[in-house]
Amino acid sequence: MISDSFGWSCPITRRRLLVDAALGGLALMGGGRPASAGTDTRGWTMKQIHTKTLDYIESVRLPAEPYGRYRYAAGMSKPTLYSSTYAAMTRDLYGDLGSLSGAERAEWIEYLQSHQDDDGLFRDPLIYGQGWYKGDPEWCGRRHLSCHVVTALSSLGAVAGKPMRFLEPFLKPGGLVKWLESRHWRQRPDFVGNEVLNVGTLMQYARDFQKDGRCIEGVKTMLDWMNTHYMSPKTGLWGDLNLKDPKGLSRAVMGAYHFWLLYFYDGVPIPYPDRAVDHVLRTQNKAGGFGQGVHNAGNPLASSACEDIDSIDPLVRLMLARPYRRQEIHKALERGLSRVLVNQNANGSFVFMRDRAFGYGHPLMSAGANQGAMFPTWFRTLTLAYLGKSLPESIVGQFDWHFCDCPGIQFWRVK
Repeated sequence: MISDSFGWSCPITRRRLLVDAALGGLALMGGGRPASAGTDTRGWTMKQIHTKTLDYIESVRLPAEPYGRYRYAAGMSKPTLYSSTYAAMTRDLYGDLGSLSGAERAEWIEYLQSHQDDDGLFRDPLIYGQGWYKGDPEWCGRRHLSCHVVTALSSLGAVAGKPMRFLEPFLKPGGLVKWLESRHWRQRPDFVGNEVLNVGTLMQYARDFQKDGRCIEGVKTMLDWMNTHYMSPKTGLWGDLNLKDPKGLSRAVMGAYHFWLLYFYDGVPIPYPDRAVDHVLRTQNKAGGFGQGVHNAGNPLASSACEDIDSIDPLVRLMLARPYRRQEIHKALERGLSRVLVNQNANGSFVFMRDRAFGYGHPLMSAGANQGAMFPTWFRTLTLAYLGKSLPESIVGQFDWHFCDCPGIQFWRVK
């Protein structure tokens, strides 16, 4: 979901580096031979994928702390709030939260709730004001973190304790439109995608979970405005990027993915869906992933967790909702599945992208090249879950994925 990346090295053992590098090399060498949808190139079963992923998540939990404290990756010294949300959301996808005791669930919920500010947004003091999060930017600051926390709380059966008071300026007459008009839609639709999704998600959440009736009209205003501003009927995308340039096309689709989630959650048809499908299909590269160079400088056949899900999610939903180019989408998703699985390590974790270190905006949330981490483990598992809905004959289609009916990223609604 994040549209930019920093890379930090982090302390991991020489043995782990050698194992993960070998696995990554084997996976990349097999890139020209996509597996059939019902197999995994490593010979793993869905049960193995499931078990190994959950074992990895347990390995980064701090057992001596109250329940729910997770580190971002092996080698990290402290737990982070983001990592706790990734653990809850991934375990929920696998239906694993039912294994919690009452005390464990209560401790985890209390940990999440304890980070909520009086304005309704959540803050992690360990990362706030540093790295990406300096100045609390709208695309990745507290609003972005809060969207994760409310989904994690929903997965655990809880609701955010304080109302979303930060929404007050958006709910005043003209406030939301004024804010929308101030975004950099033309040249930075990918960043605007995060900004708008953050506000829209928390508005939908306040409407549906906290029963703030003012947000009913607020969400409608946002979607109606987006239908007619910076939206091209010829492409179904927002902004003025050069769509003949692979990076420009990818950035436009990555932005649109975030906008479309707001439509999909409310069951509102996205504008010009056929044109949107045409352009999303164009983001698939020769190896089967959806990287077009936004995150994969130096390797045109690599694709990041963000690039993959930002194309796969809308393709899955639109394939099941509409007949347009359905067979072509199905084939694209089959190819995409094998590329997503390439990013899983022997210990069950997933990487953001093969052969590149990735930091999620702060040194406490960083991983070395080919080292798994909590953000990509959650995001790529979620991608597998969506692929499972569209490819019932595939290895991931054989699992009964559990979605959280909360606005944001991890819901399943097809109308």
